[in-house]
Amino acid sequence: MDRARTVTKKELVDRIADGTKAKHVLVKKVVQGFLDEIIEELAKGNRLEFRDFGVFEPRQRAARIAQNPKTLARVQVPAKRTVRFKVGRLMKQKLQAPGAGSGAGSA
Repeated sequence: MDRARTVTKKELVDRIADGTKAKHVLVKKVVQGFLDEIIEELAKGNRLEFRDFGVFEPRQRAARIAQNPKTLARVQVPAKRTVRFKVGRLMKQKLQAPGAGSGAGSA
């Protein structure tokens, strides 16, 4: 099984800059601004929808009691906010295409 490699923000910025012939500094500012806005909107509790890409939704996880697997002691886990990402149509199609990843999972 092939291991997926990690792609960094810098690599993406370089690709976008090369593909658009824009200055790397400008592309980096735009990408970082875009990511900052996503974080800001999610922190406000807003849902972000990018057609065909996917949807980011803030979620509230309820407090619960869990168990430490080593000691079997019960542990109180506090409520917390998290983000759910639902894959959009085009991304789902790309991920299911032959040669796109391991192919064993379902969405």
